[in-house]
Amino acid sequence: MSTLKMYINGEFVESKSGNTFEVFNPATEEVIAVVTKGTAEDARAAIDYAEQAQLAWEKLPAIERAGYLRKIASGIRERSEEIARTISAEMGKVLPLARVEVNFTADYMDYMAEWARRYEGEIVQSDRPNEHIFIYKKPIGVTTGILPWNFPFFLIARKMAPALVTGNTIVVKPSVDSPINAVLFSEIVHQVGLPKGVFNVVHGSGGEIGYELSANPKVGLVSLTGSEPAGRKVMEAASQNITKVNLELGGKAPAIVFADADLDLAAKAIVASRVINSGQVCNCAERIYVQREVKEAFTEKLVELMKKVRFGDPLADESLDMGPMVNLQGQQHAQKMVDEAIKAGGKLLLGGKAVQGKGHYFEPTVIADVSNDMAILREEIFAPVIPVATFDTVDEVIQLANDCEYGLTSSVYTQNINKAMKVISRLKFGETYVNRENFEAMQGFHAGWRKSGIGGADGKHGLEEYLQTHVVYLQYDQEIN
Repeated sequence: MSTLKMYINGEFVESKSGNTFEVFNPATEEVIAVVTKGTAEDARAAIDYAEQAQLAWEKLPAIERAGYLRKIASGIRERSEEIARTISAEMGKVLPLARVEVNFTADYMDYMAEWARRYEGEIVQSDRPNEHIFIYKKPIGVTTGILPWNFPFFLIARKMAPALVTGNTIVVKPSVDSPINAVLFSEIVHQVGLPKGVFNVVHGSGGEIGYELSANPKVGLVSLTGSEPAGRKVMEAASQNITKVNLELGGKAPAIVFADADLDLAAKAIVASRVINSGQVCNCAERIYVQREVKEAFTEKLVELMKKVRFGDPLADESLDMGPMVNLQGQQHAQKMVDEAIKAGGKLLLGGKAVQGKGHYFEPTVIADVSNDMAILREEIFAPVIPVATFDTVDEVIQLANDCEYGLTSSVYTQNINKAMKVISRLKFGETYVNRENFEAMQGFHAGWRKSGIGGADGKHGLEEYLQTHVVYLQYDQEIN
């Protein structure tokens, strides 16, 4: 088994340390790859090369930079099936969802390329005669991206595409649980001839590589998608140089189901939220509040749908609804959360156990009669587990939904537009979905409140995260001949 390499300054290289780490298939627990393990020295070298490449990259017209993104998008589509199967093998995603991720990534590259002719500065009216005020939008310089394992391929593009089209360079660190797809991405980048140093990949631990990508004084922006504790570490490291941070952290999304809702639609959407990616998605429904008069009817629908969920090895059966948890730690965390909820008074209606044998599977689970003082309604589960609480009034459920440290996404199910608008106006979350599943659009703005993060991604506002302003006050002499 050959060792997979890093991609630094346009070349595939191994770390001088000679260290490696293994990648496991969570469905079979078999080793599927050996990857070179980078060091802080490797990360510094990548940052240095990115800095050297940035000025020339910035000088290219934005439309030329966008041309490279379009070529990468085409390269992704040409290898889409290979990439999708790689994602399934290394992190357990079912193949249909892995294919969606790959195709969405290609579309995202094309979408961000379209901004090349659209992002702009401003001319502001001056209080003085014979003066113009120009607001330029300029690249930040060297950016870095620290990636999670749950949407590993797409998150490369989410950080890389807006950075590059606006004239920045980037160094990314994939998760050690899912680094193989980043090697494939690097191969495509290499094939299209992207200038050396513009895009770099360093594999390794968050403690070492992630720290260097956050603390290095040459870095102008560090972007992390990960846990709230990881976000704290990035902020601490970045604070040494007052480096800008962009953080998408944890979520604990409430789903509010009113008695007048289409209960079948709500149940289907919420189950999809807990089954997609084996429940390992930060923006999907993590706590369910159902109005008391429909509690029994709605809970029955949840249980019946969850009973039908089929799980197993995604590469052995493409028709499955769910794969394994990404690793043993995720499986054990889910078991701990469920056990504590039951001990605290929750009523187990379905599932509740880690599956014995090969693979890190967890049963589709429904727990009723939970409350906001339980950990299962306060901490991320990140598993196929549905906790259900009840409420009586609109004001009560708004208070319950907002009683949380996180503020990423939320959802509301009702057929009363006035009720929906009242709830929307008072929810303290970056996103709210009404009568639909929790899944954002690339032209929106994916951003959390409170401990769910700082800044955001996607759309015009996500692009502007990678720009800084330069204001010029130009005084001129109108009397010149």
